[in-house]
Amino acid sequence: MIRINMYTKEVTKEILPDEYFFLGGRGLTSKLLMDEVDPNCEPLGPNNKLVIAPGLLGGTVAPCSGRISIGAKSPLTGGIKESNGGGTAAVKLAKLGIRALVIEGQPQEENLFLLKVSHNGVEILPADELKGLGNYETTKTLLGKYGSKSGIISIGPAGERGYSTATIAITDMEGTPCRHCGRGGMGAVMGSKKIKAIVIDDSNASKITYKDEKTFKEISREWAKELVVTRKGMTDYGTAGNLDAINALGSLPTRNFSYGVFEDADKISGVRLREIILKRGGKLSHACHPGCVIRCSNIFTDKKGDVVTSSLEFETIVLLGSNCGISDLDFIAKLDYFCDDFGIDTMELGVTIGVMMEASVLPFGDQTKMMGLIEELKNDTLMGKMMGQGATLTGKVLGVRRVPAVKGQGLAAYDPRGIKGTGVTYATSTMGGDHTAGNCLPGRIGYRQETKDLEFIKTTEGIVELSKDVQTMIVLCDLCGYCFFVGPSPDTVERTAKLINARWGTEITFDKLIELSKQVIQTEIKFNEKAGLPQSINGLPEFFYTERLEPQQHIFDIPKTALENIFTKN
Repeated sequence: MIRINMYTKEVTKEILPDEYFFLGGRGLTSKLLMDEVDPNCEPLGPNNKLVIAPGLLGGTVAPCSGRISIGAKSPLTGGIKESNGGGTAAVKLAKLGIRALVIEGQPQEENLFLLKVSHNGVEILPADELKGLGNYETTKTLLGKYGSKSGIISIGPAGERGYSTATIAITDMEGTPCRHCGRGGMGAVMGSKKIKAIVIDDSNASKITYKDEKTFKEISREWAKELVVTRKGMTDYGTAGNLDAINALGSLPTRNFSYGVFEDADKISGVRLREIILKRGGKLSHACHPGCVIRCSNIFTDKKGDVVTSSLEFETIVLLGSNCGISDLDFIAKLDYFCDDFGIDTMELGVTIGVMMEASVLPFGDQTKMMGLIEELKNDTLMGKMMGQGATLTGKVLGVRRVPAVKGQGLAAYDPRGIKGTGVTYATSTMGGDHTAGNCLPGRIGYRQETKDLEFIKTTEGIVELSKDVQTMIVLCDLCGYCFFVGPSPDTVERTAKLINARWGTEITFDKLIELSKQVIQTEIKFNEKAGLPQSINGLPEFFYTERLEPQQHIFDIPKTALENIFTKN
């Protein structure tokens, strides 16, 4: 574990305490924050800390285990936050033997800095020449200076300005800053530490070792082969392949979550996206991080064949698309590029613009006026500053009643009235309205016998219990550095126990891993309680309980009493 104090400019190495041994990714970020950060601190002040941690299996050959967790007290939710992303950073840090970078303190001066991480440790270097640059120009400059094989973590102008919707960009295997830890404003926290970028050079890293290499590789190989077959739909169509199914369920956010079916869904579907990419010579089946075998990412090109963005994903397409009345993938791709470069969350921006359309600041579907809002963000106008703080604040300023957000964070691209298990996750997660905390899509089951019963999980009690189980298994995915598309499932837990034992020579079991995940959630609950976000406030915005979602008449009818303190009930 390496600490970087930006006030004193001191860098210190520490051996990870024994109690942290089985913690990686979200498990480690949450534990460190609880142990070291005052939950009542100012998120952009000197007492917050930014923790960057690869997963417990990062750097290994375990399939899809190369994702990274970045945690801090969130300026958006006011509570604990872990934001998760792909790219090359996690693998490189893991190969350098680094379990966490802990960035603390705040410089007295206004200068920008970068961190250079290598086998020699961490150097703090000046970076004023990068001030105001977008992520694309920043990474181009740094890759040219430090080598094309370096991994780059960076922020754009949104992070420098302290926007609560600011992301942290991570370069992919092509050196493109298109993988983002997007949720919760982690980019603003990094900006408050005056760190523009982190350069990771693993060229002299040691080889990853295994206690039982043969067993580890056998399990990994078998699992990878299975994922290639069972996730082929995602490989062929990307995450946008979900769009038609969610639309058919009547749960696709449309015009600020006022309707569940988008009449132009076929124009922004996974099928249409695939057609465009193949016709223009883009790329399907693109990996977001080393070791990814699902390869649901893509490279989207314009009509001339020039690259616009990577990757165009379901959440972005829906929240900047149907949620705003937009059915033009080329336009959505331009917005996605802007968000990646400027360093702002596509999801929160889509929800925010939807709220502004609800307030009649601009009409639904008006591309010209949407681009005008982008200019407001670029120019840091008063309206741009408001948008940069997200949907909840924007809704309050504009007097909008229907704001689809929980704990200050805009909801993901699943209307909770139609997919109620995900609605329970939105309402109860420590992370705010975040589907990545436990998306209960149709077909998912829990790890307990009762939550494997397909009839039980259709009941109100069963939906709540299923969300609890999925949220618990998602923690394990985040803890290990997995992409959650491997499946938050009992099989994943079972395989993980075997992989950890083969990697470290331990004797951890299925039950111990579940208990470990529960402990992580309890840690986060305690942090949030001290920060003024107790589980007793769990719930969704009122309109989800009172307005039926046309055309299928969905309603969120799970009582708030069933959502209170669900992780502390027997």
